[in-house]
Amino acid sequence: MGPLGLLPELGAASWVLLGLGAAIVGVSKTALPGAATVAVGLFALVLPAKESTAALLLLLLVGDAMALWVYRRDPDVATLLRLLPSVLVGIGTGALFFLLVDGAVVQKVIGAVLLALVLLTLLQRRRAGEHEDGPRDDPAPPSRRAGAGFGALGGFTTMVANAGGPVMSLYFLAMRMPVVTFLGTAAWFFAVVNLIKLPFSLGLGLVSSATLATDLVLAPLVLIGGGFGAAIAPRIPQRVFDGIVLALTVFSALALILR
Repeated sequence: MGPLGLLPELGAASWVLLGLGAAIVGVSKTALPGAATVAVGLFALVLPAKESTAALLLLLLVGDAMALWVYRRDPDVATLLRLLPSVLVGIGTGALFFLLVDGAVVQKVIGAVLLALVLLTLLQRRRAGEHEDGPRDDPAPPSRRAGAGFGALGGFTTMVANAGGPVMSLYFLAMRMPVVTFLGTAAWFFAVVNLIKLPFSLGLGLVSSATLATDLVLAPLVLIGGGFGAAIAPRIPQRVFDGIVLALTVFSALALILR
């Protein structure tokens, strides 16, 4: 029996939702960080919780590979190295939590934390004097301790719900990175993180032959979405990019809370 014979029995509407989610994964990797949480919701509408987490992880790795190629020269290496230890702690904690706590409860907690982080980001900018006519005094970047907190939370949320994108997007936003540096740093960060997550997912028995067959069908759509994202990213003004990141984070938080 070939790979297509292993595909789950899904209706046409379900395949459309999965295909849309796969394309969004690609766009999120090369242009709009945080948008992948929309794909999380689409996959969860079609597949059982654990199967959707595993299927999405493999597609995220496909998107990571494309993003690494597009932004291979653009990461902030110092920031990545500084985050790595706390991210590993967050991933380990998330794997343990995944075994002990109901996933729906965890997702609502993550959503509430994201909304709190958005509020703190907006308050920080307001205090720094940022108005509609442009920033007058940029807020200071997060401290090392705050960065470690973001890293641990990012590792935890990405392990539990593939929802680390909005968390780390807020951190990179607070670091005041230019668009291309932001995308390059995010590309390298999530490529490493998702590779670290893969053995945990395999050990938890989340990846099946049906998962692999489904992702084989959907992977080309990730690449198409990634190509589209790479084409539009250089044309997005910094201020518009920042606004989109915040809006997608709020959307992601509400989706997790109301799901």
